[in-house]
Amino acid sequence: MKITYDSSVDALYIELHPLAPGTAENRELSPEIVADYGPDGVLAGVEILDASQLLTHDQLRKVIFEVSPALAA
Repeated sequence: MKITYDSSVDALYIELHPLAPGTAENRELSPEIVADYGPDGVLAGVEILDASQLLTHDQLRKVIFEVSPALAA
């Protein structure tokens, strides 16, 4: 998983797995949230537009990962 924030467009992207360019199907979940699905229909990423309006400055600067013990094994 990769999480990136682009301040020039104020967008946060959570990539669950990479997709080849041009293969994502975008679905708008809300005006600020877009989900990307691969050709197999599996969720590949989530983009949050206007992220600074939805998240605090501290939330954008700090990312905390939590992994369930069952997933870590």
